[in-house]
Amino acid sequence: MTDSIMSKAATMEIPINSNGDTGTLPEDDSLEQDLQQVMVSGPNLNETSIVSGGYGGTAEGIIPTSSMKEEATRGVAVEKLEYVRKWGLNTYKCTKQMISERFGRGSRTVDLELEAQIEVLRDTKRKYENVLRLARALTNHFYSMVQTQHALGDTFADLSQKSPELRDEFGYNAETQKLLCKNGETLLGAINFFVSSINTLVNKTMEDTLMTIKMYENARLEFDAYRSDLEELSLGPRDAVAMARIDTAQQQYQVHKEKYERLRSDVIIKLKFLDENKVKVMHKQLLLFHNAISAYFAGNQQQLEQTLMQFNIKLRPPGADKPSWLEEQ
Repeated sequence: MTDSIMSKAATMEIPINSNGDTGTLPEDDSLEQDLQQVMVSGPNLNETSIVSGGYGGTAEGIIPTSSMKEEATRGVAVEKLEYVRKWGLNTYKCTKQMISERFGRGSRTVDLELEAQIEVLRDTKRKYENVLRLARALTNHFYSMVQTQHALGDTFADLSQKSPELRDEFGYNAETQKLLCKNGETLLGAINFFVSSINTLVNKTMEDTLMTIKMYENARLEFDAYRSDLEELSLGPRDAVAMARIDTAQQQYQVHKEKYERLRSDVIIKLKFLDENKVKVMHKQLLLFHNAISAYFAGNQQQLEQTLMQFNIKLRPPGADKPSWLEEQ
């Protein structure tokens, strides 16, 4: 009897379909399919599934996390395209304005007084660059002369030891060359200071002002380009589309006008300060150059040293530029 009950229970647990085969539950089918998919393609880590109906429920709650990255990437691309579009439009307007000015067809904003000052600055910079070039050439030639005097003095001193009959004569010349070499090194210190100051004035102070002038000239070109564009639109029709374009052009014109006026003010201020600084620097450097050269060729060693002390110039000891033995190793 017990065996009949167990066989009956087993028969009730195993479902039989219409063909006589053993069947499986729907939940088992979906579980097996999902397991097979994971084994073949691996788990899908790009999406997070939120399922309300259990493991095998519907996929209505899928939230793709990759869409956030796509939106961010799309936003950056749109910003870049917009920047390129504005840059291209601005370049087109400025190029058109530049060509119109060269062929005499377009008008340009002119500040005669300011442009005259800018031209004077450019001419002054060219002349100071020539002074700097000549001063550097003088430094190089004089340095070679000082090195030759130093070598000649050593040779005279060596000959005075090896030529008893001419010991005094070689000795006098050796002392003279050493004195000239010492005074020459002192004069080189003054000339190097002169060259360094002129180089700072020309290649830093003046160059900084010229960079601001370049920005001002670009702003002037943009201002005239948008001013001409606004004038052309104002002469056209006055429908709704045209009025919207005129309003946009008016806003762009106002923006570039403010930029032009701001840079114009900056240029005026920098030119004023540059002129004052140039006079102050050149007054000091020309006085130094004159006193040092005069004292050297007059043979006045004391006055030459006083000149360097007056301008707070400290000479480098011989061999200061050479690396130490440890640095060479």
